[in-house]
Amino acid sequence: MMNYLAGELAKKAKVNVETLRYYERNGLLKPHHRNSSGYRVFTDESLKRLKFIRKAKDLGFSLKETKELFGLKTGSAKSCDRVRLKAISKLKDVEKKIKDLRLMENTLQKLVDDCENRVISDSCPIIETMEA
Repeated sequence: MMNYLAGELAKKAKVNVETLRYYERNGLLKPHHRNSSGYRVFTDESLKRLKFIRKAKDLGFSLKETKELFGLKTGSAKSCDRVRLKAISKLKDVEKKIKDLRLMENTLQKLVDDCENRVISDSCPIIETMEA
């Protein structure tokens, strides 16, 4: 089992030390112990957990949701079903965000097109639309 000080763990996981502290404050990561100098010591399990946190974040899970996922890591079929339901819910959130972003994109494209096609005037169609 490898031991890492906070800076070593951060470097290994490609995050900064403040990120480790943030995860500690939020109960997602705990040092294994403190050494004789009082420094926090982490293990390979900490590195594994940190990678899990980062992957969950990359998939759009909040810290609260990530904590819940940790609680479901028992490996039972029931917990796997609960994780699946959380993933389905997250997928629906992502699909809604994509839909909202497409609507924003279409609206902005129309405004840009209106601006490019306007007859010379002092008014800006984009500003006028936002003031309406």
